[in-house]
Amino acid sequence: MENENSSMDKDDPAHIHILFLDAFNAGDLDSIVALYELNAVLVVNGQPVAGQELIRNAYESFLAGRPRMSLKTRSAVMVDNNLALLHGDWVLEPAAADAAGKTTRGMSTEVVRRQADGSWRFVIDSPHTPGQRS
Repeated sequence: MENENSSMDKDDPAHIHILFLDAFNAGDLDSIVALYELNAVLVVNGQPVAGQELIRNAYESFLAGRPRMSLKTRSAVMVDNNLALLHGDWVLEPAAADAAGKTTRGMSTEVVRRQADGSWRFVIDSPHTPGQRS
């Protein structure tokens, strides 16, 4: 799947979408988890899971099916040059071998924070923005 944000500046908080998409489509669990702060929260099936270990567990089972994702940043609002609110439109397609799988769509809402090294990490990641159709 293509990432429609590929020309984005690494200083832009939305650059984390490029890093996430690349790691997700490669099935690179370590790289995905590294994009989250130690005590970050990921919303899974409507419930928050906190910390990198639980986030790893959530992605491990999800990535086992080898789905493919496309992702386009819809908006990024930065505050004080170190905190940002992102929205992204995503499409998730089942692996070719998954004949029973179906394509899903949605909009994510994330809060990201700039780290001391200048990189951005997820603080809160909600893949399904309330009020949006999947």
